[in-house]
Amino acid sequence: MGYRVHIPVSTYYEIERLGGDAEVSLHIHTHVREDDLSLFGFWTDTERQLFELLIGVSGIGPRLARVALSGMAPGDLVIAIAGGDLVKLNGIPGVGKKTAERMILELRDKVRDVGIETAEPLPMGADDGLVSALVNLGYRQNRAEKAVAEARREHPEGEFSDLLRASLRRLSRA
Repeated sequence: MGYRVHIPVSTYYEIERLGGDAEVSLHIHTHVREDDLSLFGFWTDTERQLFELLIGVSGIGPRLARVALSGMAPGDLVIAIAGGDLVKLNGIPGVGKKTAERMILELRDKVRDVGIETAEPLPMGADDGLVSALVNLGYRQNRAEKAVAEARREHPEGEFSDLLRASLRRLSRA
């Protein structure tokens, strides 16, 4: 019996590196839908965890998540999401501006828990990312900075999504 397992390019290269006769063990995610049962394999459990975070984002299915992991090293993807780097995320085939913004909004805090070792530290201050998100939504830089500063004063330990909501409330009242 054989199974078709969809893998990202990074996993393919790792398998190729071992040679044709090597036994390979993959970390599998089983994706079940009404009409489909698909297997997605990953070289490391960390890649599988990142894949599962990605498919949890509205508008990102398993195939687009696999493409994202194929188009960018997991560490680079984590840095791009945590840092709010829309340009890098837009460089992934199939990821547009709105999808990239949703990735940042929904995963910014979660990707820190994936446990990927990165060459550069993950951005710690969310305020620059908040201002950037608001500017990308069409607000002026100075108004966005003021709204974020007020939201931060009100919720000093607030998470990114909470601060973004509070900032948007302030901007909608203005």
